[in-house]
Amino acid sequence: MAVKTITIDLEAYEILSRHKGPEASFSDVIKQRLGKGLTARDLGVVIQRARVGEDALNAIDAVIRARRRSPARPAKR
Repeated sequence: MAVKTITIDLEAYEILSRHKGPEASFSDVIKQRLGKGLTARDLGVVIQRARVGEDALNAIDAVIRARRRSPARPAKR
């Protein structure tokens, strides 16, 4: 496997270190965090597989009704 050497500052190193598990490499962290992103097709697959129960739908409806009674207002300046 070919390798490249990169230079990062200490702050970036600490961030990578916090995300790195004991068995992972820095390359693993970078690939996991910055690798292939999800596409609209991926989202479509998840949505097709998702099943929402009656209780969850009722809870969502309750939140929507509550927000209609007390809508958010812009912050005062």
